[in-house]
Amino acid sequence: MRNFARSMLVALAVMWSWSALADGQSPMAPAPAHPELRPVLEAFGGVPGLEALMDDFMAGLLADPRTRPFFENADQDRVKRQLVEQFCVILGGDCTYTGRNMRESHEGHVITAAHFNALVEVLQDSMNRRGIPFRAQNRLLAKLAPMHRDIVNEPPRR
Repeated sequence: MRNFARSMLVALAVMWSWSALADGQSPMAPAPAHPELRPVLEAFGGVPGLEALMDDFMAGLLADPRTRPFFENADQDRVKRQLVEQFCVILGGDCTYTGRNMRESHEGHVITAAHFNALVEVLQDSMNRRGIPFRAQNRLLAKLAPMHRDIVNEPPRR
């Protein structure tokens, strides 16, 4: 359960980075596709399912006072589009990610573990509302988790 929570947090941190994508910068190399995850992409409803998920997710991010400041002035359509691209690539789809890498995306934003955790909670709520199977959620989050180190950029307070 602890590893699952960490994976969820990582996934949300990834999404958090896309608030910075709204500023626009150089595109990054596409994330490696995982063709073995194509069935997971289908469990999300393919690209249309990812688009619907991002609509719900953005609404949740804007409704949550912990995440709203990062997204209310961002180009929300761009953020959603690039999240769809990245998730599609990660899940073995025939998409191309056009956004920046996670480290560049988060420069200039103070992102704490608490921010990251809040983002993960909102994502999980959105996936649950969309009826995405728990196993599919976990498979995606496992691929997103390693990006955590490039997103959270404020060390814990002591």
